[in-house]
Amino acid sequence: MEATSEKLREIKELIGKLEKDVPTQIGAFSKFMQATEKSTAIESKSRELINVALSVSAQCEWCIALHVKGAVDAGATKEEILEAAMQAVLMHGGPALMYMIPVEEAIEELIQA
Repeated sequence: MEATSEKLREIKELIGKLEKDVPTQIGAFSKFMQATEKSTAIESKSRELINVALSVSAQCEWCIALHVKGAVDAGATKEEILEAAMQAVLMHGGPALMYMIPVEEAIEELIQA
């Protein structure tokens, strides 16, 4: 199984476990996330590209997998995803640059570049 697919599977598995173990908290978080993503001020592709940059800055490989997939699903190109991720590198420096590795892996797996 590819790295990105594995990360996405792990996210789904984690959410399922948390829905059983801490249903109130994960339910509240899910409602917050859904309400935030329904925003109309920023269109879906731009929102996902912002989330890609934030994921790189936060150095979260699971977030990178989730939001690169979201960006691809919203119609983002490889170039747009890389440019968004590089904004995080610009602001966060060398450590963020290393997280371009999972960004590249996710793009290759999801876009079939």
